[in-house]
Amino acid sequence: MAGKPTKNVAKKKAAKQPPKAAKKATAKQVAARAAQPRKTAPPKLLSGGNPQIAKADGDAPVQAYIAAMPGWKHDVGRRLDALIVATVPAVRKAVRWNTPFYGIEGQGWFLAYHCFTKYVKLTFFRGASLQPVPPGKSKVGETRYFHIHEADQPGGEPLTSWIRQASELPGDPCF
Repeated sequence: MAGKPTKNVAKKKAAKQPPKAAKKATAKQVAARAAQPRKTAPPKLLSGGNPQIAKADGDAPVQAYIAAMPGWKHDVGRRLDALIVATVPAVRKAVRWNTPFYGIEGQGWFLAYHCFTKYVKLTFFRGASLQPVPPGKSKVGETRYFHIHEADQPGGEPLTSWIRQASELPGDPCF
């Protein structure tokens, strides 16, 4: 009886294999799950409440960054973005190093902002050339900063003027 399996062995093999109907149901379930939109976790907040957003070009990653800005900073980000777009309609946007960047195609980046615990830091890459010069000094020669705190209302002069002036200068291409 070496060539023919016993009935018990055949039953055990049959029990190990799932029925064909179960395979189809599993395949249907997998297809249904794949068709559903994926739920994405909100971006992780880094130190100071800065959202962690993947490097990407365009408006969508900048809007994702703004949406993830915590508390009062969200309103500041929304206002800054609207002010920049209104002042420089041809602006190019991107996120680099968890920071929204704004520039002009072929000229480089002229401005970025970043969340810190008590303020949002606006960076003008050629800020030393702006009139009046933004108050925050940098270790990088031409760069100047402007801090927006919770009680501040971003907009108006000189911010609009700085944005316009910065967009007219050669930007920083290295980002």
